[in-house]
Amino acid sequence: MKRKLILGISLLLMIGLIVGCSGGSNEDQGGAQTEGKVYQIATDTTFAPFEFQNDAGEYVGIDIDLLKAIAEDQCFEYKLNPLGFNAAVAALESNQADAVIAGMSITDERKEKYNFSEPYFDSGVVMAVSNSNEDITSYKDLEGKKVAVKTGTEGAGFAESIKEQYGFELTYFEESSFMYEDVKTGNTVACFEDYPVMAYGITQNNGLKIVTDMEKGNSYGFAVLKDKNSELLEMFDKGLSNLIESGKYQEILDKYISAK
Repeated sequence: MKRKLILGISLLLMIGLIVGCSGGSNEDQGGAQTEGKVYQIATDTTFAPFEFQNDAGEYVGIDIDLLKAIAEDQCFEYKLNPLGFNAAVAALESNQADAVIAGMSITDERKEKYNFSEPYFDSGVVMAVSNSNEDITSYKDLEGKKVAVKTGTEGAGFAESIKEQYGFELTYFEESSFMYEDVKTGNTVACFEDYPVMAYGITQNNGLKIVTDMEKGNSYGFAVLKDKNSELLEMFDKGLSNLIESGKYQEILDKYISAK
């Protein structure tokens, strides 16, 4: 099974999009040390507003725009490979990808395998139910019921940490859209999701509503394998710092998340 997954990833990596430096000179640019190298960057397929396809079939989102801006700032080339979260991580661990950017939470467990950039987004977790559901308003209402989560998310991690306490069962999904549909059809009574993702989905009429306050979550980071691609990680951090200072970082956030 694992071999089939790796073969499938290899095929998907062949159809990525190469993005590169826009030129110019900058003392902080890292292009000189990576000239001629094209980094393989794996990402999720649907985790809006961080990565998703627009009406033209192009991948857009906070992660996508941020990576592009950092690559232009630091003058390095990369090939974007939308694989799905699990496949993206598998590609990184099998050395078929140099890094992952996919709304990936920085956790102590993951730090044992990966080196992370400086955090580029602070997340949180909320619980949501179908718009028509008036019965589920708190964690206590979940006892004996099935709850949906998306694999690898901050929401999934939080749900796993409280499922024994509140006595509910988890159903896992690879795509947020499938998870939302499952809740709306009643197969599961609620879902836990990263707050910015759920908030964005609600603005896109996903048919759900948030019924809990936001739980504090972990930050998102750009990940590479330990002891590999340290120069890429350094360029990401330098570029991120430059974007924050210039205001470009906030411009990207405001494009996808309404300012409060």
